[in-house]
Amino acid sequence: MDYGFYEEYGTPFSGRKLRKLREFLQSAELDYDEQIEYTVNLTDNEGTIVATGSVHNNVLKCIAVSDKHQGMGLSARILTALLNYAARQGRDHLFLFTKPKNAAMFGDLGFYKILETDTILLMENKRGGIEKYVVSLERPANEGGTVGAIIANCNPFTLGHRWLIEEAASKVDTLHLFILSEDKSTFPADVRYELAKAGTADLPNVILHRTSDYLISSAVFPTYFIKDKAKAADANCELDIRIFGQYFAKALGITKRFVGTEPFCPVTNAYNSAMTRLLPEYGVELVQLPRKEMEGRAVSASYVRACMAQNDLCAINAVVPQTTYDYIVSPAGRALAEKLASQAEV
Repeated sequence: MDYGFYEEYGTPFSGRKLRKLREFLQSAELDYDEQIEYTVNLTDNEGTIVATGSVHNNVLKCIAVSDKHQGMGLSARILTALLNYAARQGRDHLFLFTKPKNAAMFGDLGFYKILETDTILLMENKRGGIEKYVVSLERPANEGGTVGAIIANCNPFTLGHRWLIEEAASKVDTLHLFILSEDKSTFPADVRYELAKAGTADLPNVILHRTSDYLISSAVFPTYFIKDKAKAADANCELDIRIFGQYFAKALGITKRFVGTEPFCPVTNAYNSAMTRLLPEYGVELVQLPRKEMEGRAVSASYVRACMAQNDLCAINAVVPQTTYDYIVSPAGRALAEKLASQAEV
């Protein structure tokens, strides 16, 4: 039934329309997500927002209907408009965050549960999508023995990554190495994957994978609908860790997850603490290995990027494998270095 509401679109909104949207979301106990790329609002004939929904990449977010207009099918109308937009962008695999109480409503609209915590429900529009992805992952020819895992960004792949992976591989029969798929890093996802592949090619029990959207990505790190921001980071960590435990560890027989110690980053420390607490529920032990140091300095990808910005090739050559160095001095790598240098000047 058409209730006479009007659709307005923004990519994204700005000015007065953005202020109205923020106020409407606040009334629904949601925050506006700064990553939004496209929004659909439904308004009455006075221009008052009665329903809204947005999208960023392949994640639908900030979907809300005013209390006075529940039961009118407005969520379906918003969702249809967002799905049409996503289709025009060539995106067919979509994720949606909502509160657990909304499971039935979005289930009726074609979304399927991936995982639910006390505060977050993550859904996707492909039935059994995550199960099918995990089943598709490469496994060793002779399964069995102790199985471990590392999830890494490798932005770019360094001798520190190599040391961590080699140490972990020596402690298990099979090591699954997951490289983050999301393109939010200085080095493109495909480049990071290929550098990690080249840097571990001589380790016979290491199997490389891409994380797709299911591990450590914007598809599993929501914050916009968690009112208590002090708890948002914990909620994000829990969702990601439980997805790993329930789906990846179970399917691949993983019983050890390896990480490097993190003396400087509080976010990483909090994530490691959450893994220590939650992974045993899935029969997985967290193993923290000390980071590789050279000349009293921890070898890190951030150090390599800083050296790229300063054009310090000698320093870079000392802390990365030859394959990574070759990429950094290539035309593509030099272009990244110029970008880093310009950002450092701002």
